[in-house]
Amino acid sequence: MPTQSRDQPDQPPARPHNARHMAESFGADAQRYDAARPRYPDALVARIVSSAPGATPHLLDIGCGTGIASRQFQAAGCTVLGVEPDPRMADFARGLGLDVEVATFEDWRHDGRTFDIVTAAQSWHWVDPSVGAAKAARVLRPGGRLAIFGHVYEPPAEVAEAFAEAHRQAAPDSPLNALPARRPLGLYQAGYAEFAERIRETGQFDEPEQWQFDWRRTYTRDQWLNLLPTTGGLTQLPPAPRAKVLNAVGDTIDSLGGHFTMLHTTLATIATRRRDTQR
Repeated sequence: MPTQSRDQPDQPPARPHNARHMAESFGADAQRYDAARPRYPDALVARIVSSAPGATPHLLDIGCGTGIASRQFQAAGCTVLGVEPDPRMADFARGLGLDVEVATFEDWRHDGRTFDIVTAAQSWHWVDPSVGAAKAARVLRPGGRLAIFGHVYEPPAEVAEAFAEAHRQAAPDSPLNALPARRPLGLYQAGYAEFAERIRETGQFDEPEQWQFDWRRTYTRDQWLNLLPTTGGLTQLPPAPRAKVLNAVGDTIDSLGGHFTMLHTTLATIATRRRDTQR
């Protein structure tokens, strides 16, 4: 199944930052989103925090959603401010103790505030590329880190193809139907390389680094069907066609014994704000 997203299980249109109807559809069931979406590798979080300036790094989390990544960075010792365009997601995150301001990153007013770390977890593709890296540089202190990361995960071919076929029938006009059921890792790596290129163009950062973390997770039928409704391909479908897609995928997972194991890859583009540049 194709996956990219604010979390990954589908690919937004060609210029996703313009697809606000999809970008702000994930809060339809914020509780399910927070429960179903996978967390980020502890090694990734620790590596970002350990390389940031300051004993207690101040972190800005762009498109923080329900605060999945934010809470991991809080637990690692950071003071976190989230920026989130969807009020429903922001309210959920606040209910879990996060400080969140409602805005897109492009419109968010930093009012002179600066940070040691700026993160974007499964959200950078929703930010206008002509704005994102340059604005991140403005709010980062010299030596601060910009960390863009997200999961890539492709379920077994049987599960991916069942989803793709059912989705075509349920939403025949969706642009997602033009995508293959499964895609190679290199396609995602190319996307993160493009993030790095936009960062280079600002002239405000040292050479970006590309990190990769591989891990596995076994999903039961219920776990996968709980995650699917939080993805962009299904958040916008009415209940009846969404149920048909879930039933088709569920039947396929049942045929595999009721569960499957999936290789996840978490990719990251990391860049340090240069100490010899002016904002």
